[in-house]
Amino acid sequence: MNFQIKNRRWLYISLSILSLCLAVTITPARASVQLPTTSTLNVSASTQPTNWLEQGRNLYRSGRFAEAVTIWQTAVQNYHSQGDRTNEALSLSYLSLAQQELNQWEAASQSIEQSVKLLQTMAPPADAILWAQVLNTRGNLQLHTGKAEIALESWQQAQKYYEQAGDQLGSLGSQINSAQALQSLGFYRRSKQQLEALTQKLGAMPDSEVKVSGLRSLGLALQTIGDSGRSQQVLEQCLAIARKLETTPHLSSILLNLGKTAVDLQDPQAALDYFEQAEQVATNPGDRLQASLGHFKLLLDYDKLELATPLAPQLLQQLTELPPSHTSLYAAINFVASVNRLSNPDQILPLKDLAQLMASTVKSAQQIQDAQAEAYALHQWGKLYRRTQQLSQAQELTQKSLNIARQLQADDIIAQSAWQVGQLYKQQSDRPQAISAYTEAVKALKSLRGDLVAVNPDVQFSFRESVEPVYRELVSLLLDGQPSQDALMEARDLIEALQVAELDNFFREACLDRAQQIDQVDPNATVVYPIILSDRLAVILSKTGQPLRYYVTQKSQADIEQTLDKLLVSLNPVSDSKERDRLSEEVYSWLIRPAEIDRAFQDSKTLVFVLDGRLRNIPIAALYDGKQYLIEKYAVALSPGMQLMTARSLQKNRIDAIVGGISESRNGFSALPAVESEVKQISKAVPSSMLLNQQFTNQALANSVKFSSADVVHLATHGQFSSRLEDTFLLTWDGQVNVKELSELLKNRTGDSSKAIELLVLSACDTAAGDDRAVLGLAGLAVKSGARSTIATLWPVKDKAAEMLMTRFYEQLRKPKMTKAEALRQAQINLIRQTDFHDPFFWSAFVLVGNWL
Repeated sequence: MNFQIKNRRWLYISLSILSLCLAVTITPARASVQLPTTSTLNVSASTQPTNWLEQGRNLYRSGRFAEAVTIWQTAVQNYHSQGDRTNEALSLSYLSLAQQELNQWEAASQSIEQSVKLLQTMAPPADAILWAQVLNTRGNLQLHTGKAEIALESWQQAQKYYEQAGDQLGSLGSQINSAQALQSLGFYRRSKQQLEALTQKLGAMPDSEVKVSGLRSLGLALQTIGDSGRSQQVLEQCLAIARKLETTPHLSSILLNLGKTAVDLQDPQAALDYFEQAEQVATNPGDRLQASLGHFKLLLDYDKLELATPLAPQLLQQLTELPPSHTSLYAAINFVASVNRLSNPDQILPLKDLAQLMASTVKSAQQIQDAQAEAYALHQWGKLYRRTQQLSQAQELTQKSLNIARQLQADDIIAQSAWQVGQLYKQQSDRPQAISAYTEAVKALKSLRGDLVAVNPDVQFSFRESVEPVYRELVSLLLDGQPSQDALMEARDLIEALQVAELDNFFREACLDRAQQIDQVDPNATVVYPIILSDRLAVILSKTGQPLRYYVTQKSQADIEQTLDKLLVSLNPVSDSKERDRLSEEVYSWLIRPAEIDRAFQDSKTLVFVLDGRLRNIPIAALYDGKQYLIEKYAVALSPGMQLMTARSLQKNRIDAIVGGISESRNGFSALPAVESEVKQISKAVPSSMLLNQQFTNQALANSVKFSSADVVHLATHGQFSSRLEDTFLLTWDGQVNVKELSELLKNRTGDSSKAIELLVLSACDTAAGDDRAVLGLAGLAVKSGARSTIATLWPVKDKAAEMLMTRFYEQLRKPKMTKAEALRQAQINLIRQTDFHDPFFWSAFVLVGNWL
């Protein structure tokens, strides 16, 4: 019995640790079972009973699941006839695992429930280790069949039994499984915390397959929540151990996921190397196919069609030959989804071949009762028909996909299929039905919110391809013709929701919702919503107690964006100032002039812009009417949206600041000589604690924020805003602080909103070059930091100009009844009219985001 317990303990540790390693890129990850690799034994009917468990294990490990089923069924019958209920229960549990791999869900369920029933009726009671192992199998089945919450309970129970039996490895395996269940439920941060703690425990243990599984699971959790750099480190550590062990079957899946991480880190050559290595070391056709698909998709993403095209027929052949399984279905769906993203997919493969593959995938999905895969396949099949303008067939297939998705309550599929239904109605000029379908799609996207990240990142809602257009196309439908007040309100709310969704996508988690309407904050402010649509620029104005106003400029999105790009380039002081003024006046005529002619800004002191698309990179304060800049007429503020701020004006009589900065060159960044003077001048202007150069460390800043009552934090140091979370950071003396760390640090005030920082100033930052959504990083920091207002620079400004502007800003801010927006306006006007820094380049880079009061 000791031999059997020892062997079954190892088998269960290796069998029951799950992973997210399958390269299934649409469905939320399905768990897979892992086994150590040893030589496969030949089995026959005369096999000795004592070897049944071991031989079934070897067959299972080599992927011969049907043969493993036969062996373990024989074991069940023989142990039953011998009255050995312990080994009968164990054999049933093994049998369930093999049946799960064959997608025999009903049989697998019957086997495991029979095993549990045997354990419940045993006298004396079954030992704890046996209970733990059977519960592990049950959790595996529950997760595979979409019951992640119950799976979590099963694994938590299994963990208790392992601990009761003093089995540390088994306990760790169950905790790894629990972390996988948390990921399936969308609790990525909880999962990450659990896996981080487990990895520390595993780090102290000798190298083993359990350690490999734990590290791989952590790497995948980090990858899923967007921490690609850390994910790469963990997976590389995992790979080194797996290679050292030699017998591990995990190599191909680790390499595959390293490839995906390299894709996230925009390192295509490394990704290609990893995918090719994964193909070479794969021990079964399924793993080889996943690696080939990763390779193929990478080539498509980087427009290497001449390299991708020869691979397509080979992949199609492999996909056609695979027997129906969860893995093969999603491989086929992802293959077609990747090709379907191309503007001209039939240059890769004939559309009829792709349609045939989706038709057989639908049939296979029905055969193995995988409704989610069926819905996804119908969606892609419908998309192919839409391409060939067979609209009625496209409508029928997409509607079927939508109906299944509704039954499953699968918001990710609802969002995509309802959007496609809306597009089809729009093509047929059925506006009411189109609006209805688009509304359903947006509702599904909103319900996903931070869980957009829970949809696997490959087909994931690439934000720009699958989320943003849904909102914009619905806004466009609502604003057709002469929109009603209701339509204007809905369009405005959608643009607000899009801003929220973009920030959620940026942080890969739901941002704060603060429910105050910004047009209710200040009767002296008008909120301006410019909306870039495919064929026009729409502008909605919102002012307290007044109907919404609407203005439109008929101009293509390409023309609008080209003008905005030229304007941004022309702001360089060496550019032609006449050309700059011409472009600036043109944009002014789109956003401001029609409303001014209409006297819409009468009684407005502040214009608050909820900017859209490329407009975010433009310094709105520098728009020119032919005689003067916009800032000379109105205070200007930016808002990420009405749901993302709380209004409260600064107590001028008790401003208390933390002022920090770096004037010396540091970590490869150039010196900012005027920063020392800026920091000292501001410290004189307002009561403050000062952190300069060596004093300006991560820890010193964290302590200053945590243990002081300062309401202003002013940081004069290098920093960068980007649309990539990992490229948005601030420089301290001892390194870079990324935007998430900075926002956590700034919120570190015991969670008391009354102690929130009123004003965060970043006076030497830059937006990432060539990144048309870089200001997302600024908006994201403004929202996530919890600061009510943020002032930052869109590009690096001459540090002497920054010193002068910021010193004047604080002088103004201390005046009675002075708003932050007006204080910044007066400081900018001072530079325009009374210094050599009158060019917009020097003063317009400073923008106020958030509460302007």
